[in-house]
Amino acid sequence: MGQIRVILLISLLTALFLGVGYFFAGTTGMLLGLIMAFITNFFAYWYSDSFVLKMYKARPFDNKEIKTIIKNLAEKAGIPVPKLYITEMDVPNAFATGRNPKHGAVCVTSGLVKMLNKNEIKGVLAHEISHIKHKDTLLQTMSATIAGAITWLGYIFWFGDRRNRNIISYLLMFIAVPIASLLIRTAISRNREFYADKYGAEISDPLGLASALEKISSFAYNHPMRGNASTSHLFIINPFSARGLSSLFSTHPPTDERINRLRQMSI
Repeated sequence: MGQIRVILLISLLTALFLGVGYFFAGTTGMLLGLIMAFITNFFAYWYSDSFVLKMYKARPFDNKEIKTIIKNLAEKAGIPVPKLYITEMDVPNAFATGRNPKHGAVCVTSGLVKMLNKNEIKGVLAHEISHIKHKDTLLQTMSATIAGAITWLGYIFWFGDRRNRNIISYLLMFIAVPIASLLIRTAISRNREFYADKYGAEISDPLGLASALEKISSFAYNHPMRGNASTSHLFIINPFSARGLSSLFSTHPPTDERINRLRQMSI
């Protein structure tokens, strides 16, 4: 099932590459789009996990208590123990990466370590372990890399072919392409977040994870991060602003619904 989702993602995003290339430069642009799609897919599969860790300046985190939690959770999930990283951010949050469980890694923010208690941290780590076990991390990191590259391809044609600009090109460049890539990421992310919550609660404590989501969501709402929103779906809670119209395309399901489902599991 995981391989089917990867193939579907690559096919959809490659189609966007070809469509953007063809619209702006015909068959020549389509060929360039195909070449870029191949290069980007290759890079995204093999190196997107390292790219994301470098993007957030993550470094190995030698915390014995958290490493012990991860080891125990990994044993319950039946996967190799993921590497542990930390990124210096006041916002409490976490994300997982890696193309498969053998290359899995979990990155926590310094804010999460400071603000959450042990049981809450365990719940968050269990959620990320679920993403690694079910290979969601491959889809998440690849979609972030490829979606960004699609927009970059559009900019190449946009600034390189000023003669053929019209209202349609404006709509495609600044509305259709970003929304299309966002919808693909959203469709992938929302369902998997529910599943990761459920599995994470099963190998840890549903109330611990529910409490963690409540704290992280509250902090993110009042203190949204500034940065590359194309990576929002990687985090357990969207750390960027998701108010107004942007909430319609949120890469995460409503936090209240996630919390309610977790609390129902504890009854």
